[in-house]
Amino acid sequence: MNVDLLAHPAEEVAPRLLGSVLICKTPEGTVSIAITETEAYSGTADPASHAYRGQTRRNAVMFGPAGHLYVYRSHGLHWCANIVTGTDGIASAVLIRAGRVIEGEDLARKRRGERVESPRLARGPGNFCQALGITAEHNGADLLTGTSVVLSEGEPVPAALIQVGPRVGVSKAHDWQHRFYLAGDPTVSAYRLSPRAKPATGA
Repeated sequence: MNVDLLAHPAEEVAPRLLGSVLICKTPEGTVSIAITETEAYSGTADPASHAYRGQTRRNAVMFGPAGHLYVYRSHGLHWCANIVTGTDGIASAVLIRAGRVIEGEDLARKRRGERVESPRLARGPGNFCQALGITAEHNGADLLTGTSVVLSEGEPVPAALIQVGPRVGVSKAHDWQHRFYLAGDPTVSAYRLSPRAKPATGA
């Protein structure tokens, strides 16, 4: 993956990441997942972004150069992975919501549960990270020149297969059309409107 492809606003990069592959190497083995669903978060201009109120110790990676991984804990339960995009110093990131396991399915199933069906192994951002083996130790990882977690371009996705819609489960700016996913793909997560959703202010 070339950094030039990531050095743009999140809403431009998010659809381009569909079909790309995240590869995570751990002592247990390697798992590779082709991305099928993403959500763009536009930093300080986006009420739903972790960076909306400015830089903190938690979200500092979002303000760094494109091509790094921003990992955070959701609701104290699940790790979620974001690919940092845009310009160094300006927060911008793409949440990886779902994917299709293309390597290391046995290991992914061991992490997720032996009875989990293949399409559900990496469906949803928390499941994606669990299947891949992403944890807090990967926060800030360089996806372009690192070795433990790598982002590869993968197979091109025809534009006709890319669907656009509102983001899932956020309470602010929920109706921004910043969610991108592959039409008809069984690994894509279901849309759910947050019960605390509030009208968006733009975008």
